[in-house]
Amino acid sequence: QEQVVESGGGLVRAGGSLRLSCAASGRSFSGYVMGWFRQAPGKEREFVAAINWSGTLTVYADSERGRFSISKENTKNTMYLQINRLKPEDTAVYYCARKKGALLAASGLIEEYDYWGQGTQVTVSS
Repeated sequence: QEQVVESGGGLVRAGGSLRLSCAASGRSFSGYVMGWFRQAPGKEREFVAAINWSGTLTVYADSERGRFSISKENTKNTMYLQINRLKPEDTAVYYCARKKGALLAASGLIEEYDYWGQGTQVTVSS
């Protein structure tokens, strides 16, 4: 059964760093784009970043460029999101998901993703 499981969240002080992980299981993740989204309390889920299967192409939400870095290790079936210089406004549940296809086009659209994890909570204190 295909699934993704996020981990690595926690409580961090502003200015700190975190690396989130997304472990995928199941053959059907091979060849697909994977993405990170986040949802803050009372807000809609928003796109953070996406990466193609080989890890050679990435795309970021404009607001996250510079502090966020997406990467993956296919040998471990794991994707990562490195977040640096954390801010209180980064507080959210972070989700990983599989995109319906191998291309990065339209990676920012929630409806383009099917398999979602349960999320990992990131809380940034000021």
